[in-house]
Amino acid sequence: MREACRDIKVNAVNIREINMPNTAVSSPATQQNSEEVSNMSSQTDAQADAKPQSKYKRVLLKMSGEVLMDQREFGIDPNMIDRIAKDIKQAVEMGVEVCIVVGAGNIFRGVSGAQNGMERVTADYIGMLGTVMNALALQSSLEQNGVETRVQSAIPMQAVCEPYVRRRALRHMEKGRVVIFAAGSGNPFFTTDTPAALRATEMDCDALMKGTKVDGVYSADPAKDPDAKRYKSVSYLDVLTKDLKVMDATAISLARENDIPILVFDVKEEGNFAKVLTGEGTCTIVSNNSDTE
Repeated sequence: MREACRDIKVNAVNIREINMPNTAVSSPATQQNSEEVSNMSSQTDAQADAKPQSKYKRVLLKMSGEVLMDQREFGIDPNMIDRIAKDIKQAVEMGVEVCIVVGAGNIFRGVSGAQNGMERVTADYIGMLGTVMNALALQSSLEQNGVETRVQSAIPMQAVCEPYVRRRALRHMEKGRVVIFAAGSGNPFFTTDTPAALRATEMDCDALMKGTKVDGVYSADPAKDPDAKRYKSVSYLDVLTKDLKVMDATAISLARENDIPILVFDVKEEGNFAKVLTGEGTCTIVSNNSDTE
């Protein structure tokens, strides 16, 4: 009888051991390895999700009208303006506040009109209206790419765009909208370079991005002189004394007085705008602190 009871107890113990879940405790080394794998996985995911960081929070992009016509002799090339809009969108997605000044050389130049006998003031006003046309075209392309955009004109024309109001422009950019400044400064006898430097100062921009057809500032015209040297950096004073044709003298002086660096880069190269903002693209930096090299 006692042996039967003992057999029943042994069988009960064996059954309990079989049904018990595995509650073995991992060793400290196993836990450490598991934590390291988890940390590495988290870092990899973070790197995959990380976006390039811009060196500048708010910038003004100055483009000549000729950039918009690409290989055409006149007007606007739809493919080029769409590609530029995509580059601007990329900068906006990086968190950069962008405002723009665009010229009208693809439509009309006031200086050329004056040289052909037209009154200079009238010719300049026609050029200002040309910048409004380019601004509206660029606004349309940006909005087709999902970027909220506002055009503000120095010459009031409420039917097509907003009048220039500094505080309103700042508010637009704070909300993530792109602001395009049209009609220059509203005054004749100035190129669009000067209002670009003026607006960059008024908007408290960290940099003025000069988008051109070349990848920086050269000692001579690279299209005419194969030995022309490209500068990595150059001072405002050297730009003026060497007449390097970066922007007109008034714009350079205004940027110098307000310590706004000018980054000259090739805006026609796809994706170059964002690269220059992150410090990876090819450009020439014009500033008070730059040594000519």
